[in-house]
Amino acid sequence: MDAQTHEKYYVYLAQCASGVLYVGSTKNVSQRIAAHNAGRGGRYTRINRPLKLLRFWTFNTRTEARVAEYQMKRLSPSEKLAVFCEDQNHNK
Repeated sequence: MDAQTHEKYYVYLAQCASGVLYVGSTKNVSQRIAAHNAGRGGRYTRINRPLKLLRFWTFNTRTEARVAEYQMKRLSPSEKLAVFCEDQNHNK
């Protein structure tokens, strides 16, 4: 596979209607958020729709994305928001 056809993987941070932060990984963020909002996502998001995408991060391999997802899921809600806010401040 050459560099131009290399797939990217993403970890995303979304907020459920209940206010809970949700972390997931995917190859297509917009399709995954749409699936969650259509009730075709995970069990938790079927109950807590709609989801609002807050941020996503790009990775070169599925393994990198899964490791980052696991690490993010282990953070407390306030730590997840801190990561989100830190990234927002770096993008200004």
